[in-house]
Amino acid sequence: MARPDPQYFYCFDTALGCCAIAWTDAHGVQGSQLPEENAAATRDRMRVRFPQAQHLKQDQQLPAEIAQAVAAIQALLAGQTGDASELLRVRLDERALPEFDARVRALTRHIPVGQTLSYGEVAARLGQPGAARAVGRAEGRNPFAPIVPCHRVVAATPGQGGFSAHGGLQTKQKLLIIEARASGQAVSEQQGLFE
Repeated sequence: MARPDPQYFYCFDTALGCCAIAWTDAHGVQGSQLPEENAAATRDRMRVRFPQAQHLKQDQQLPAEIAQAVAAIQALLAGQTGDASELLRVRLDERALPEFDARVRALTRHIPVGQTLSYGEVAARLGQPGAARAVGRAEGRNPFAPIVPCHRVVAATPGQGGFSAHGGLQTKQKLLIIEARASGQAVSEQQGLFE
């Protein structure tokens, strides 16, 4: 029986708080985490999600591809990027994902910074126009936020839908406002999605 690849996770500061990322050298990123209420809660969340992972401390060297992913997440959350090209280069380990979820995530990854699609629009683009709820469930299970920007998929009716990250819809709105500014939009264009 083959030994499993060593798994690691790392917590890092962003403009929104402490985020985290988990990976194996052989297969890439296995998950990322938006901030919980504080750094300790983010670290604890990662220990639950990845119980076999070794926690790398701030002074330990990260593999180059993980360091680049961390820098891309930090730039995105600071509003210092107008595109998602850095995040699109992040290698994701999607081996355990259901095929439908993988298709939803592939499409979601390509929604441009500062733009949104409804759950129904994603379903239609996948060739399954009646699958809006299934898209919502797939987005809610996204293990790669914000690398896979599930916050860019919104309910067709403002004020509906949810967001599984800590802070719920308020966190989703913060992310969209940051991206609206980064892409040169008026913030009011995104605020209307939540009224």
